[in-house]
Amino acid sequence: MENPVLVEILRGNTVESRHRGAIAVSDATGKLVDAVGDVERPVFPRSAVKPIQALPLVESGAAERFRLGPKEIALACASHHGEKAHTTAVAAWLERIGLSERDLECGAHLPYDTATAHALLRAGGSPCPLHSNCSGKHSGFLTTAVHKGERTRGYIDYEHPVQRRVTDALSEMCGIDAPRAPWGIDGCGIPTIALPLRAIARGMARMADTTGLPPERVEAARRIREAMAAEPLMVDGTGGFATEVMKAVGRDVLVKPGAEGIFCAILPKRGLGVALKIDDGAGRASEVAMASVLERLGINMSGLEHYLRPVVRNVAGREVGMIRGVIS
Repeated sequence: MENPVLVEILRGNTVESRHRGAIAVSDATGKLVDAVGDVERPVFPRSAVKPIQALPLVESGAAERFRLGPKEIALACASHHGEKAHTTAVAAWLERIGLSERDLECGAHLPYDTATAHALLRAGGSPCPLHSNCSGKHSGFLTTAVHKGERTRGYIDYEHPVQRRVTDALSEMCGIDAPRAPWGIDGCGIPTIALPLRAIARGMARMADTTGLPPERVEAARRIREAMAAEPLMVDGTGGFATEVMKAVGRDVLVKPGAEGIFCAILPKRGLGVALKIDDGAGRASEVAMASVLERLGINMSGLEHYLRPVVRNVAGREVGMIRGVIS
């Protein structure tokens, strides 16, 4: 089954490129409210499921023990831009649990924020693990390990107790047997489990509608939702799609991108979850597709129209085309 075209790129008035993909919108029972394309095909959710991966941090008692607030919990869900606000907060968090950036096993890359990256290079510096977009998530993993008295070295390994708890949370929230699912290694070194889009969407819906979940998970999901809504800059970064959408729509929608064209959303007031995947992995298409899905679901996108139909500019800054969603 070939997935339908979800997004088109126009140069002038002519379609130059097309991006195919699939979309699942589910309630907490697993019932599909809307679906486009093949939502049964397993895909790697990458960083889009970080809110679920953060559940053990809160429900284990680690967040409470180390007095983590909304900023740290939002960072545990983040793919941040490596700005000073992010790196300073992560460094302070690690110091609080008796560790440092040397304990992070996520690797290092230049900050995604262009101004921050340029300033770092002009100063003769080089990126460190704090700049990794996943340093907040990894700090959450380390915090849970410290709380449980587990070894911190190798916390990214598939069989480490930290990752076993994350896999269990994915299984329980998405309604699948994650330990039996195919898996690979994510960009930051942790396991990433291949799941059907409909299962990922259900997991997001259960973050919104926690009916039937154990009390500690209900509370953990609530704290994660509230942290993402309260600290959108920590979840993404200056000018980022996730940050700007959550600033605009408040607590109605919580969005989280992942690499290779994955995007998820939690709709707390409606008890729904969204998961979409662009087949060719294009991030530019996944943002437009998610904006289009939110509009399709009746979310007020006032002030966010530029995400629905972004302008394409050439090197000189001249408008030469646009990107548009064509979800049918």
